[in-house]
Amino acid sequence: MDFLKSAVASAISKGPPFPYTFGDRVTLDQSIWTLYNGTRKEDGSHCSIFTFDITTGRSRLPLARNAVRKMRTLRHPGVLKVLDTIESDTYIYIATERATPLDWSARRKNLSTETLKWGLNTVAGTLSFINDEAFSVHGNVRLTSVYTSRSGEWRLGGFDILSSMKEDDAIIFSMGSVTPDSGKYVPPEVAKSGWDTIKRHPLSAVDSYGFALLAFEVFNGCLINSDAVGQTKNIPPAMHQSYRRLLNQNPKARLSVSHFREQGRRNGGFFDTPLIKLSEGIESLGLKSDGEREEFLSELDGVANGFPEEYFSAKVLPELLKSVEFGGGGPKVFASVMKIGARLSDEEYNSKLTPVIVRLFANPDRAIRVCLLDHLPDMIEHLPQKIVNDKIFPQMVTGFSDVAPVVREQTVKAVLTIISKLSDRTVNGELLKHLAKTSNDEQPGIRTNTTICLGKIARSLGVNTRQKVLIAAFCRSLRDPFVHARNAALLALAATSDLFTEDDCANRVLPALCPSLIDKEKLVREQASKTFDIYLLRIRKHASTLPDSALPPSAPTAVNGAMPRIGTPQTDTGWAGWAISSFTNKMATASGDMQAKPPDAKGEARASSVPAPSNTAKPAAASTVSQLHRQAVTGAPAPVLTRTTTDQFFSDAQDEDDEIDLAWGDTGDDSFFNAPLQSEAAIETQPLVAVSEFNDGGEPDFEGWLKAQAEAKTKPPLPKGLSKSSGLTNGRQNAIRSTTTGHVGSGLGAKKLAKTTNAASKTTVPKVIDTKPKEPSGDDDWGDAWD
Repeated sequence: MDFLKSAVASAISKGPPFPYTFGDRVTLDQSIWTLYNGTRKEDGSHCSIFTFDITTGRSRLPLARNAVRKMRTLRHPGVLKVLDTIESDTYIYIATERATPLDWSARRKNLSTETLKWGLNTVAGTLSFINDEAFSVHGNVRLTSVYTSRSGEWRLGGFDILSSMKEDDAIIFSMGSVTPDSGKYVPPEVAKSGWDTIKRHPLSAVDSYGFALLAFEVFNGCLINSDAVGQTKNIPPAMHQSYRRLLNQNPKARLSVSHFREQGRRNGGFFDTPLIKLSEGIESLGLKSDGEREEFLSELDGVANGFPEEYFSAKVLPELLKSVEFGGGGPKVFASVMKIGARLSDEEYNSKLTPVIVRLFANPDRAIRVCLLDHLPDMIEHLPQKIVNDKIFPQMVTGFSDVAPVVREQTVKAVLTIISKLSDRTVNGELLKHLAKTSNDEQPGIRTNTTICLGKIARSLGVNTRQKVLIAAFCRSLRDPFVHARNAALLALAATSDLFTEDDCANRVLPALCPSLIDKEKLVREQASKTFDIYLLRIRKHASTLPDSALPPSAPTAVNGAMPRIGTPQTDTGWAGWAISSFTNKMATASGDMQAKPPDAKGEARASSVPAPSNTAKPAAASTVSQLHRQAVTGAPAPVLTRTTTDQFFSDAQDEDDEIDLAWGDTGDDSFFNAPLQSEAAIETQPLVAVSEFNDGGEPDFEGWLKAQAEAKTKPPLPKGLSKSSGLTNGRQNAIRSTTTGHVGSGLGAKKLAKTTNAASKTTVPKVIDTKPKEPSGDDDWGDAWD
């Protein structure tokens, strides 16, 4: 093999340039030619190269030259197509379309009977053209003279002795017997009297006899011998009569090939098969009417399994694609394209189908778009990821906002198929924005399918995107008026329970599931119970791993050198256990006689049960009723209002500038389903109540409170002239009450009330009282502020 390649290369170097590269040698029997697979140097396309060595086969040189001349001048679809020819002093090259000897497949018997009939019909049409139109005789019809193209079609070759009967010096008369094994294939009259006898008989007699031998060889898968001539073994019964007439010993009574083909093409004849009709009708598919096209496609589906795959991919598929893209074939033709495409390799798929699919996605025809989406699962494995992400998906997203509901629904369903070919940026960005629109679609089926889609693609989303999008989307669907949409949300939550944190499960998911437990539909209630159990089990499992308390342990504080006595066991878990324990602790630590503090004592009032913070601290003065009243009226500056957990739950996160968050919203945001929640604006219109921090610096000061009440009752009357009328007193009391309700700043001024209170208390407290509002003390005991 290497020697032959080197010899061919050496011959090429000595002659004119040959724009083709030689490949592997192909076995070719009963021929003067050597066959090679080749490629064209310019574009790398495949071809076949027939070579003839002049130095070793000079006696058959006229046959080679005759073949070159006839192949270049004879043009017919059934003839081997010639690309280029070169002749030098040492060789002859013929470059043709890629061809494979038919005897390879015939000997393997891997061709069906219908395929053999289709091929014989093609050869019969070519011979009819040679005999009737070209007025020529082939003279070398046999199995080794027939080839198959890349499309699976049969091509006729072996033109070594093809001659026109108009030529007096035709090569068939002088060199017809020089062809290899010519004695096995010549008709009886030629074997008896030589090739000159064909001048006295019908022109088609020689080729009719050779065609009959070809039919026997293709149906039996072997070359014929002298004993097998005339036998009908393995030949279809419908062809027996016509086959015998082709072998008639009398050349004048022998059936011509054209008449043989006509008999087979009659209604119910042996050539009246769907494959033959298909091959003849595929050329004019774009010109057929709608009815004719539907009939053709139904026949195509019926013969798809028995037809050569090469013919479908190389011949039928291009015509179908033309009909879909330009001929108005529509979805029905595209369905046939997908059936053929399933048989193609990835390389053929990308070269033949992928460019057309990309162009069809840009087609605004809704029927084509729905057909593409329906067949997307069949083609997604063959499409490269870059093509899907960069070219197909940008065209596909137009279906999310199409006015036709069927287009929107099919687009949502197609997301499950295409998700594996999209980049993370596309999935977490543009795709979710479009799904946010379809989740608010007016069609309940589209909303339901969107929820299902989100549940199935949840694991393809980013971790942060899951937390922000999925819970909000599913919880909103739980309030959908469509029962199946609510059920789909419950199923999606159950399927994605492991994707959320325990905090989200407890604070966001479980509260949203509770209303579904009493849904009006039994289907929803049952599924809600199952989903609730899934999340509750997870929360309980997580809670079992938490510590008993998050507070740091604190040691008990000694009072007067003695440890406080615990009046109530620490294991008391009742709702009032903390109150009883606090009261008994107060009684246990009380010691000594009860006595009032000096009136000039300064400092903060502190419960007797609370130990002093240090030895240097000054004792606090007991708060009188007037002082407590003044503090209540003047008050401390209003504490800074902090947003409660309810406000935080219903408010939108202002710091989220991502378009995805704006598209999906929060869990409580649901403008579509008309389920309004208490808005933040409504909360702000309510009267703001100052929330003071709970500071249990000591136990309730019952002693101080009782003392203040006793002093108020024994207060000496005011001197004459300083007493105020009951109307003024009542007015002051009413003014004081009015300051405890309404907005801040209503009623009498704070300074005026403070002066009035101070004037009344000067008789009991001789010291000068500053009328400036006191700054609030940060460590006042909550029990000392009672009145």
